[in-house]
Amino acid sequence: MAQQDYYEVLGIDREADARTIKEAYRELAFKYHPDRNDKNPETAEMMKRVNEAYAVLSNVEKRRDYDSMRNRFGDNAYGQFRNAYTEQDIFNGSDVHQIFEEMARSFGLRGVDSIFSDFYGSGYKQFEFKQHGLHGKGFIYRGGFGKRRGKAMAGGAPPGVGKLATYLLQKVTGVSLPQAGTDIHDTIRLGREFARTGGPYPYHHHRRSKKLVVNIPSGTREGQQIRLSGMGAPGKNGGPTGDLYLKVKIKQPILKKAKDFIVSVIGR
Repeated sequence: MAQQDYYEVLGIDREADARTIKEAYRELAFKYHPDRNDKNPETAEMMKRVNEAYAVLSNVEKRRDYDSMRNRFGDNAYGQFRNAYTEQDIFNGSDVHQIFEEMARSFGLRGVDSIFSDFYGSGYKQFEFKQHGLHGKGFIYRGGFGKRRGKAMAGGAPPGVGKLATYLLQKVTGVSLPQAGTDIHDTIRLGREFARTGGPYPYHHHRRSKKLVVNIPSGTREGQQIRLSGMGAPGKNGGPTGDLYLKVKIKQPILKKAKDFIVSVIGR
């Protein structure tokens, strides 16, 4: 997979705020819109790259994960990120469709449903639901869109929809809503000197029967939590995986433990 950098695709720097990201995307989406480029395949490919870059950088959590991978893997960050995120994951919750619809209304161009069907195949379809006092909107992925299969609505249930309403929405539309995986919490015990210097720490993920190497930052303190994105419980129906939180405990020297024990006994 060709390496690319999302910031370079949008022509922005790493400190760009949300408004700058959206403005850059609007300008490029209009520039590379296929209706304005006579179905030039190279332009269409660029449009796909711009869509993906915006969907990632406009989302706080995905941008944070991508930045973390850039710091860890440098030029190989894109490949690492795409191994962790499917196309469905990337576009979950994105407002790409809203921006395309704005261009369609303002300039008479095709909307997101037609454009994305051309780009990503029949597996993509825009979804909007209005019934029984409920209103939901998002993307439906069928078949082989991305790495996951099945039928799901990207972005999850509409805001404020409870369990009963979610059930009705699924029954009426036949769409299985993504459910996020739960976070997993565990404790790791570090020696005082190791916590001070930091370094690689071997961790056995019991829930996944998997061995990980966790990078412990220098100056780690008692009670501090280390978050491993995407290492929690798996989601359902294409929903995102939860996170793993490791709470740090600092090992006490044996002499201090003995002293504390004696003090506790005497104090009784």
